[in-house]
Amino acid sequence: MMSLRIPRAHALATLALIAGPVAVPVPVAAQAAATDTFRAGRFDSGKMWTFEYAPARYFSETYGFRADSAWFERARLSSLRIPGCSASFVSPNGLVVTNHHCARGAVTQVSRPDEALLDNGFYATALVDERRIDGYYADQLIAIEDVSAEVFAALDAAGDDAARREARRAASERIEQRLRDRHGTPDRPVRIEVTALYNGGRYSAYVFRRFTDVRLVAAAELQLGFFGGDADNFTYPRHALDFAFLRIYGDDGKPLASPHHFGWSRTGVQQGDVVFVIGNPGPTNRLNTIAQLEYLRDIQVPTLVAGFSSRLRALNEYWEAHRSEPSSAGVRNAAFGLSNTLKASLGRRDALNQAAVMARRKDAERQFRDSIAARPQLASRYGHAFDRIAAIQTLKRKYAADVGAFANFESASFSPAILRRALNASAWLRLTARAATDSATAQRRRLSGIQDAPRELEVRLLAERFDEFRRYLGPSDPVTQAALQGRSPRDAAEALIAGSALATAAGTSRALAEGSLEGDPAVRLSEAILPRFVRFQTEMGALNAEESELAANLGRARFEVYGTAVPPDATSSPRITDGVVMGYDYNGTKAAPFTTFFGMYDLQSAFGQESEWNLPARWLPPPAGLDLATPLNFVSTADTYGGNSGSPAVTPALELVGLNFDRNVEGLSRDYVYLPERGRNIMVDVRAILEALDDVYDADRIVLELLTGRMVATEREADSIRG
Repeated sequence: MMSLRIPRAHALATLALIAGPVAVPVPVAAQAAATDTFRAGRFDSGKMWTFEYAPARYFSETYGFRADSAWFERARLSSLRIPGCSASFVSPNGLVVTNHHCARGAVTQVSRPDEALLDNGFYATALVDERRIDGYYADQLIAIEDVSAEVFAALDAAGDDAARREARRAASERIEQRLRDRHGTPDRPVRIEVTALYNGGRYSAYVFRRFTDVRLVAAAELQLGFFGGDADNFTYPRHALDFAFLRIYGDDGKPLASPHHFGWSRTGVQQGDVVFVIGNPGPTNRLNTIAQLEYLRDIQVPTLVAGFSSRLRALNEYWEAHRSEPSSAGVRNAAFGLSNTLKASLGRRDALNQAAVMARRKDAERQFRDSIAARPQLASRYGHAFDRIAAIQTLKRKYAADVGAFANFESASFSPAILRRALNASAWLRLTARAATDSATAQRRRLSGIQDAPRELEVRLLAERFDEFRRYLGPSDPVTQAALQGRSPRDAAEALIAGSALATAAGTSRALAEGSLEGDPAVRLSEAILPRFVRFQTEMGALNAEESELAANLGRARFEVYGTAVPPDATSSPRITDGVVMGYDYNGTKAAPFTTFFGMYDLQSAFGQESEWNLPARWLPPPAGLDLATPLNFVSTADTYGGNSGSPAVTPALELVGLNFDRNVEGLSRDYVYLPERGRNIMVDVRAILEALDDVYDADRIVLELLTGRMVATEREADSIRG
């Protein structure tokens, strides 16, 4: 393995280079007075590099190896995007590795009635036992084209904002069709995504090959993948074995030949080593103006935090009361996901309230505005955008009550099925009355597709929404009065669910067949809600649309000023980021760059088997041969975000050394600014995965494939080869 190790002194110097001026923490009371001393760092906007603007020179000069086009191509083709996460090929036979939490839903899906694979783990001891995951996919980025000129030509020929949106849509469709014809074939279609970068300052067309025959090969037990539970989420030190293996099969039903794949490192990394993390980080807000960030800080993020908190309490209380029931597994998965979202949102809230963070962002905006002002052509075209965006934020603040009352209103994670059915039923009735047959048919299909949730949970979620009406809109608002009718939120929710056919999928089907929806109490409630909800959506939507166009203009100005020296915000498109393996100061002490199996067993011993640090039976006592000194998790300064879960962390030789699975709490500010002084991404060390496969799970055929590239059909064959 070629491992580029940077001595600690050099590593600290490199960190200073990539971070820019370091923001030294100061007491909260003193922050306001000290904010004028903070300056934006070189990489405050991050290091989420795109492959079309590959930082070849920066990588080569900073880390001392040749990062040429062939290197970036192999890194790109060895990496994958899977639903909500990232992954990578690790053998020439379609074997894929990702995080356990990325495959958690798939593990539940392929479980048979007499199995509890989520708790007990899964390993297919033979090739034939690998289980297909229906509806799952993996995307490989096979080509990229810069289509900025084509999109800009269409936009610049358009008139108002509405015309520009239509021109952008039409141009994207033309590009998609052209690239489909060029790269796809009838038996191997491709997916094209025209993606706005720099908020619309550039446009790239991504060509993906989509694989739909994906099978589960192995997954750790939930307790290992989520060791420490919510208490440890977004923290470090960590001790999670967050891994799962999948395999992609070709159209012929055989394992896919995957010539581009990462080698599996046996020696791993050490303090000071450089790593490159490749994945698909979700949307960030690092290029927002200060006015936009202040709106997020004061209105949007606190509202979401409150909503996530109440829904998570509801899910957790239901799970605790019904945990022995197999049907509650979906509720537990939903709670895990929502818990993760809540904790990340709390980090965003805290970051936006840090004077130092906002001061650095203000300095970056000042520099950008000065650069625009110094160029008359840019100033005349884009200089007004900052003030108009600020004015829009003032207008949006007038809708603060509606933002709270209708947050995620049509989302399954926020609103109960009965309320979503009622909204869809009202839309269906309107379409039917207008004889809009095709639209009514599609709307009815959506209505019929809403799945039931447990009644007890439905009542709780509906009561939470009713309470939000009362809290944000006030008790005298017509929407609140229509919902509560003089009762408490809980009593009103109980009454509506007891009296409405829309409380269940079966009742909805009967009401549709009988034509009795119009008088249903849930439909009547939706009719009382819809006027205000639609007005809010329409007026806020117009403001957001104008804001998007202004942000796109600033994006074009930004690209003209800085070019590719500043990476674009994340967009769930493939990115590569660089970092150094390094511990950090925390809690009055130092966090080491690595943890080990020793630490995992220490936590189990300290907190006991009734805690979130318990271990499955096969891990107790430690299996013979398991080397407890094996590195388990490690951290680096790489710039990762949500969507990077499962991302491969590789060396300059493109050997896999880790799987990104989390950030520390100090890294939760990365939605708005990249601060690598203490923020870290957290990875599962591949040495721990290999040790567990070999000495705990006896997964010899997978160990053989990872180390030699040779695929065998059964454990017996693997045993005979390994001797």
